[in-house]
Amino acid sequence: MDPVRHLRFSLFILVVVIAFGTFGYSTIEDWTTFDALYMTVITLATVGFREVHDLSPEGKGFTILLIIFGAGIIAYAVGSLIRFTVEGQLRQLLGRKKVEKKIARLQNHYIICGYGRIGTLICREFALKPLPFVVVEKDPALCQKLAEEGYLFVEGDATDDATLQAAGIRRARGLITAVTSDTENVYITLTARGLNPQLFILARAGEEGSELKLRRAGASKVISPYVIGATRMAQAVLRPSVVDFIEIAAPGHNLEVQLEELRIARESSLVGKTLLASGIRRELNIIIVGIKKTDGSMVFNPASATVIEEGDILIVLGEYPAIQTLEKIAAGGRP
Repeated sequence: MDPVRHLRFSLFILVVVIAFGTFGYSTIEDWTTFDALYMTVITLATVGFREVHDLSPEGKGFTILLIIFGAGIIAYAVGSLIRFTVEGQLRQLLGRKKVEKKIARLQNHYIICGYGRIGTLICREFALKPLPFVVVEKDPALCQKLAEEGYLFVEGDATDDATLQAAGIRRARGLITAVTSDTENVYITLTARGLNPQLFILARAGEEGSELKLRRAGASKVISPYVIGATRMAQAVLRPSVVDFIEIAAPGHNLEVQLEELRIARESSLVGKTLLASGIRRELNIIIVGIKKTDGSMVFNPASATVIEEGDILIVLGEYPAIQTLEKIAAGGRP
């Protein structure tokens, strides 16, 4: 029996014994319900108070039985309460230690600051990929939700150096600050940039004018959900077919056709080949929408004679199984 059910059962038995004692004194001694309840409680508690009224021989015999059985029930209930408290704290402590060990083993992961509406959706998308990440959240209630979801998290203030260090910021690949306050996002960005100068930092901007401040604080990229949402709504009216296509191709929303980016590893067999020779279009039926070069430049609709180089990021459109195959080839593996 788990500790919660154990505690509930013991409390139920205790209530039954109290009710039995109250009924017994009321019946045997003809006392009022309150006097009988009071006598039952002081008897079970063994506090040594004098009787409410003088007891008859039958009442004394009933008291003896109540003490014998009641003492056992009290000990059982107290033991259940202690077990519930100790095991609950121990389980929480062991669970926290397990999470900390998992975080300590992470490399090239992402840190998500804030588990609000935006943070929740980001976590969901990362989990679908799957992409390693740690959430930093200071609200205990939201931390409980994170534990229930099975996400790795650190409870604390993301503006604190120690909290970000506990999330493994020096080993992290990137950080996303998605709290609702622009001021907090600025402080988080400043703190993160100070701890890891090479870190990619994506910041959420809420109010107009915050984007410049966040970039000055060290954000690599700034996104305003409100601007994106407004633009998307406008485009849904102005260019509905384009929006429908983007929604269909968005990763995780359609398992048949997806728009994805794939980085070419040094070990990949694609390095040094042209797009035509690679067979990506011919054999996998995948469209190369663009190639982002290592210098940051973007080649849109690249020609078939374009050479694939190490570190290139291919922006591809195709069916999900084919993209999975290409992803293995791009990483240096076999299809």
